[in-house]
Amino acid sequence: MYVEGLGLRILGSFRDHEGFDGTMLGAPGAGLHFEFTSCPAHPVRPSPTPEDLVVFYLPDAVEWGAGCEAMRKAGFREVDAFNPYWNVRGRTFADPDGYRVVLQNSAWRDPAADREVRQS
Repeated sequence: MYVEGLGLRILGSFRDHEGFDGTMLGAPGAGLHFEFTSCPAHPVRPSPTPEDLVVFYLPDAVEWGAGCEAMRKAGFREVDAFNPYWNVRGRTFADPDGYRVVLQNSAWRDPAADREVRQS
């Protein structure tokens, strides 16, 4: 679902590592990944909140539109954002467990970089 919706790749996976199974998704060379794990002996019920978000910034309108369509086709459900900020230039999608992904049609601005500029 996340591979199809977000265009991520399976970077690796494991089975029965000290009782855990998992799959890592991301972009090669990005230096970060999502790791989805489970422990068959001790299942955990998902407990997302409306503010548990992963946000992807897609400033190009065509790329953003295609991304939103890919999320729908992959089985994500479009939902209203709890924080209305995300409804202005973005779309929020929920997976079957209720975890949310925002596709934001704008560029990321690093607040730390903005502070550095103001202090100079």
